[in-house]
Amino acid sequence: MHEDTSLTVGRVKRVLTERVVPAIHSARVPLEIAAHQLPGEPIAPVEGLALDFEPFSAGSMWGPAWGTTWFRLRGEVPAEWAGKKVEALIDLGFDVNMTGFQCEALAYRPDGTPVKSLNPRNQWLPVDAEAGQAVEFYLEGASNPVLLDYHPFLPTQEGDIKTSSHEPLYRVRHMDLAVFESEVFELSLDLDVLLELQAELPETSPRRMRILQALDDALDVLDLQRIIETAPDARAQLAEVLAAPAEASAHQIAAIGHAHIDSAWLWPVRETVRKVARTTSSMTTLIEEQPQFKYGMSSAQQYAWMKEHRPEVYERIKAAVAEGKFLPLGGMWVESDTVMPTGESLVRQFSHGQRFFEREFGIRSKGVWLPDSFGYSPALPQLMRRAGFEWFFTQKISWNQRNVFPHHSFLWEGIDGSRMFTHFPPMDTYNSQLSGMEVAKASRQFKENRVATRSIAPVGWGDGGGGTTREMTGKAARLADLEGSAKVEWKHPDEFFDEAKAELTDPAVWVGELYLELHRGTLTSQHATKALHRWAEQSLIEAELWAATAAVQKGVEYPHEEFDRLWQIVLLHEFHDILPGTSIAWVHREAVEVLSGVLTDAETLSAAARKALAGEGDRVLRFTPTSVGEGRALGASFDDGSLSLSKGEMASLTELPDGFRLENDLVAVTVSAQGLITSAVDKATGRETIPAGKPANLFQLHQDFPNMWDAWDIDRYYKNRVDDLTAVADISASIVDGAATVLVKREFSESRITQTIVLRPGSRTVMLLNDIDWHETEKLLKLAFPLDIFARETLAETQFGFQRRVTHVNTSWEAAKFETSMHRFVLAQEDDGFGAALVNDSIYGYDTSREVDGDDVTTTLRLSLLRAPRFPDPDTDHGHHEIEVGFVIGADAAIATAEGIRLNAPSTLVRGADEVEPLVSVSGDGLVVSSVKLADDRSGDVIVRVYEALGRRASGELTVGFPHSGIREVSLIEDDLDDARTGGALSLRPFEVRTLRIVRA
Repeated sequence: MHEDTSLTVGRVKRVLTERVVPAIHSARVPLEIAAHQLPGEPIAPVEGLALDFEPFSAGSMWGPAWGTTWFRLRGEVPAEWAGKKVEALIDLGFDVNMTGFQCEALAYRPDGTPVKSLNPRNQWLPVDAEAGQAVEFYLEGASNPVLLDYHPFLPTQEGDIKTSSHEPLYRVRHMDLAVFESEVFELSLDLDVLLELQAELPETSPRRMRILQALDDALDVLDLQRIIETAPDARAQLAEVLAAPAEASAHQIAAIGHAHIDSAWLWPVRETVRKVARTTSSMTTLIEEQPQFKYGMSSAQQYAWMKEHRPEVYERIKAAVAEGKFLPLGGMWVESDTVMPTGESLVRQFSHGQRFFEREFGIRSKGVWLPDSFGYSPALPQLMRRAGFEWFFTQKISWNQRNVFPHHSFLWEGIDGSRMFTHFPPMDTYNSQLSGMEVAKASRQFKENRVATRSIAPVGWGDGGGGTTREMTGKAARLADLEGSAKVEWKHPDEFFDEAKAELTDPAVWVGELYLELHRGTLTSQHATKALHRWAEQSLIEAELWAATAAVQKGVEYPHEEFDRLWQIVLLHEFHDILPGTSIAWVHREAVEVLSGVLTDAETLSAAARKALAGEGDRVLRFTPTSVGEGRALGASFDDGSLSLSKGEMASLTELPDGFRLENDLVAVTVSAQGLITSAVDKATGRETIPAGKPANLFQLHQDFPNMWDAWDIDRYYKNRVDDLTAVADISASIVDGAATVLVKREFSESRITQTIVLRPGSRTVMLLNDIDWHETEKLLKLAFPLDIFARETLAETQFGFQRRVTHVNTSWEAAKFETSMHRFVLAQEDDGFGAALVNDSIYGYDTSREVDGDDVTTTLRLSLLRAPRFPDPDTDHGHHEIEVGFVIGADAAIATAEGIRLNAPSTLVRGADEVEPLVSVSGDGLVVSSVKLADDRSGDVIVRVYEALGRRASGELTVGFPHSGIREVSLIEDDLDDARTGGALSLRPFEVRTLRIVRA
């Protein structure tokens, strides 16, 4: 029996591959080809159609890296093809395994109407002409280079148009008219579905045996020399096994067409615009042909690109959305990273995404759709709920290296206790082909099989686009109700989630971050992109504050459109392959340029607003943009004396035989002759923070060559080799503006570090200003702080709060978190409250360890500063970086929060005449104002966002400094709430976020 089975399977595979599939298209005639290669960047389709074309022949090479070639195809349907279905078959030099990762094209009719995409898995165009009629197509061909193929992760200069090859990459194989044989195509799908289904059934099951017999019977009547004529007879032999209905208990798969087009990755943003146009053209065509098919696409940014750059494509999208077949998903501007953006950025992802969908289509997304981001912040459940979402979808945690996630449908609980219904597809993919293996895997792996029956399958070629094919819709039709298989039905994700929640009445709960046990290097790669993004976020938040203050107090026009434009640029660059640093050099080169522009524009808006508020005068005003720190919060007060930021008594500096002692009223710090911190004493308690013989401020260099995914991954064995950078090229000390300052210069390999160690008067924070000229390869730079602190956990800031992580590794889940995330601070603290924190202005990765030596316990915090992976950008991070770190001695959560905010949002000194009263002020320990702005609805109302930062209940008061008629709570995206709390009295739960609308009188 086993021998018969293998013979049947082998027979079907060969006949299908070598006879049936090639016979799907029968007679062929070549098209007349002409071409025009553009010398530079892409042009609008209307210009492409008007180009002058030169003769071109099949077999010729075309397309340098990142180039555009327009092809004109002409022909005539032969008279003998009357009554037959005709298609154009185009092979631009495709590799069928590289959909979305090589050359592609979008076909247009002569009138400029987009037809569909051409890619390795979609090589046909519909032909409407009858026999004897002319056929004409125009192809916008993109010769994108293959950067990730059968030998991935090899360094390449092809990832930037400035360094890529000018030689043509692809050879056109054919551009023909052909007859499409529908029965042969349907036979190919019959055979494929049954062949894949039987492979997943028990070896000797009756169902499998009957399928194998039917396959043998079908091939017995199929004449291999007369495939077209005998295909109906072969299909008849398969009809009975294809008609057998699924079991009543069969798993139910809600299929949704999908493409997951990365907004940038191994291609620049400008190419993503064209990828979206190509894919959506194909999907709207498929929607027209397949009445049951539904296609979902996230990212308002991608819709906005179509509206701006491809209006002819956008009109088809809008029509399909109106029919309920093309489904806007996710409610976000892009599928962003959720670990590194600030809370305000995530709020704006939601507000800009939902506003666009509502404005353009009259709908709101009910769920957040993030299949491919690299881990998920524990702050996210609250933010989703407070933005009005009802469900969350991802699959990325299935990529875990070590631990298998225990649920597929569950409640996810965040740092404040908020819960969100969440689903992971048990197929473990967001690019399903509806293969027998995938469908069977969904049924077999579904963790909730005892109490639930359904899962989602995102169906289509993705990452580089492509989407769903007619082969996939054909499979779905056969799998709708088929014995031995899960049931497949095209379904809106909203409908799936409603059904899933209804049947899973008591779901399991997962508490805390959804940590991805992979891609840990994304917290560090491409520091320049990360730093500029952090600074741009804060600059926009500050600009909104001063612009709102100027609008209310001085009547200055609030620049709504400019803020929208700048925020949308920042939000785009939070996409999960840009901010994490995993895109090609071209993407990050442009990111640095664009984000630098955002920073400049935001600072210009702030400066104009501050000037309008301060008026003309010579007195020095200190504008304080935060609700912590010195001065009058969220306003400006006179800073009589000078423009210097230093105030109070001078710090002292004492030269020692082997270093320097830096001291002020709060702390005393010893810096060795090697530039290391060997002592850090909190004067109030007398506590020493540095363990004997284990100096802090130690730069450490690791070899960093992961098994895969260079820019993405840090593998745990990197710790096995480390070089301590203790050698000093030069060290000197002085008092600068009242601060004790030590200047340390280090040289190693091809790189240099100039570090300025600063202790200011009245501060418990030792500032470490690091100027790094980095030219390493496959290295990781850490900055280590061994601490004489028995910390059972670290507190690492995340959006609107912090997350606790244990310092032990009792379980495999804890051991897997050997590189983790923070925002502005990470704190190690003993049970009695004494601790030390590290604050920063531009980094996100850290690791922690705890060692016990007799009675001595050392907790070490290490910040990840820079990496040097070679794929996909061979020169990642090379160049100049400025990174500010603060070592906070005697810290608790409140101090760490305040110091982190102060470092990232410093005061600004301006000359003027008038003090500026705050628009609002908030009282109450632990309450922090996150943002102050004017309402998105252009009403002129003021929006204030407040959160509890210390993880405990807090009460306080919001005081309003301008005439108003009321205060009421609104959603994160400024929607009215049915049960809105009113008034300025504040009572917040631990880590709660509250958004308040102040109605101007």
